Amino acid sequence: MLSAIEENYIKSIYKLLEAGHRPVSTNSLAEKMDIKAASATDMLKRLNEKLLIHYQKYQGVTLTEKGTHIALQIIRKHRLWEMFLVEKLNFTWDEVHDVAEQLEHIHSEKLIQELDRFLEYPRFDPHGEPIPSASLEMQYDQRTTLVNFKKGDHLRVTGVKDDSPLYLTYLDSIGIDLDTKIEILQLNEYDNTILISTNGRPANLISIQVAQNLIVKMD
Repeated sequence: MLSAIEENYIKSIYKLLEAGHRPVSTNSLAEKMDIKAASATDMLKRLNEKLLIHYQKYQGVTLTEKGTHIALQIIRKHRLWEMFLVEKLNFTWDEVHDVAEQLEHIHSEKLIQELDRFLEYPRFDPHGEPIPSASLEMQYDQRTTLVNFKKGDHLRVTGVKDDSPLYLTYLDSIGIDLDTKIEILQLNEYDNTILISTNGRPANLISIQVAQNLIVKMD
């Protein structure tokens, strides 16, 4: 059984690989986990000895098949707990991440199976991220951000690329969450801001940074 910190390393490596870091450098891993590079190196050596990663000094790191399996198990638990907190305990989508970070290290497979069944086998978490199935398969919908659409398009929010509390709290303040309907009213070439209406409400002007992290589809 791995420690919580070892599981956090495995999950972080998986997410960096998913984001296109191939292989993952020690520095990028240390930055993501907010630790010193020397600490990351020590842990990578340990995970390499456990056959969870492929690691060579100065050449970066990738996950073995076993390491990938463990990463997906952790992500599955994390996203199911987030769904439970939002759907059953009335947490908001910006409150659940830190709590799920603690709960994801519970090692009872039966508990997770029952949690999945209780939630009626959700495919996506409260942020629109796919939840690995019991067989650790993930079903990705087409993921396109708001910046790829034009004036007059009618869209629906399906997820976010940034699930930080700061970003999610901002979206809440302007009336945006999952399934919110958005109409693009104006694209401003000068500063790349976008004027939108949400669910027919008065217009909001959002920045390019906000739009780049908002995943939508045609409604």
